[in-house]
Amino acid sequence: MLNKVPAVTVIFWLIKTLATTVGETAADYLNMTLKMGLLATSGLMAVLLVVALVIQLWTRRYIPAVYWLVVVLISVVGTLISDNLVDNLGVSLGVSSALFAAALAVVFGIWYVVERTLSVHTITTTRRELFYWAAILFTFSLGTSAGDLIGEQLGLGYAWSVVLFLALIAMVYAAWRFLKIDAVLAFWAAYILTRPLGASTGDLLSQSRHDGGLALGSTWTSVIFLVVIIIMVVLETRRQARGEANGPSGLTQ
Repeated sequence: MLNKVPAVTVIFWLIKTLATTVGETAADYLNMTLKMGLLATSGLMAVLLVVALVIQLWTRRYIPAVYWLVVVLISVVGTLISDNLVDNLGVSLGVSSALFAAALAVVFGIWYVVERTLSVHTITTTRRELFYWAAILFTFSLGTSAGDLIGEQLGLGYAWSVVLFLALIAMVYAAWRFLKIDAVLAFWAAYILTRPLGASTGDLLSQSRHDGGLALGSTWTSVIFLVVIIIMVVLETRRQARGEANGPSGLTQ
C-alpha cells in the first residue's frame, strides 16, 4: 500500500487550514442556522464521516478528493464533540481542552509504542492509518476547545487569537528550520495549532460585529471556503495525474 497521506507542502497546509475553518462554520451553520440541534447535527456528520472513512481506508493510495473529504468531515465532527461536551454536558473549556490533550497524548503514546514512529511519511498500513485518523480527530477537538478558550473566555478576541496562533505556527516553523528540532514533532505541533487558527478565523469571519467578528455569517464563510478547497483539491488531483503520467508520483514521500 502506498502512503495514504499527501506530501507536506504549502498546499497541504493551506487546504488543511481552510478545512479547519469549515469545520467551525459548517457545524455552526447546521446547528444554529438550520436549527438541527447539536445531537442531530452530530449524528448526521458522524454517519457521513464513517462512510467517508471506510472509503478512505479501502483505497490503496492517496486520492485527494477522498482524503480531503475525510479531513473536512472529521473537522466538523471534532468541533461538534467539543461543542457537545461544553454546551450539552456543561464541561468547561479548560477541562475539555485538558481532556482532549490527554486523549491525544494517549493516542500518540500507543501509536509510538506499537509502530515506533509517528511519521506521516509512512502511513502504509491500515493500522497506522487508524492511528493517524484518531490523532487527527483529537487535534480538531483540542483545537476547537483551546481556540474558544483563548478567544472567548480569556477575552483575547477573534482577531488577536488569529494573530497569536499564526505567531505560534511561525515559531514552530522557525524552530524546525533554524534550530533543527525533530521534523515529526514540528509537524504535529503545527498541525495542532492550525485547528485553533482555523476556528478563530471562522469565528472572526462569521460572528457578528457586536461579538468581535466581521459578520460574514456561517453560511457564506462555509460556502466560500468549501469552494476554495474544491478548487485546490481539483488542482492537486491534476498535479498528481500529471506526475503519474510522467513517472513515479512520489506518493511514498
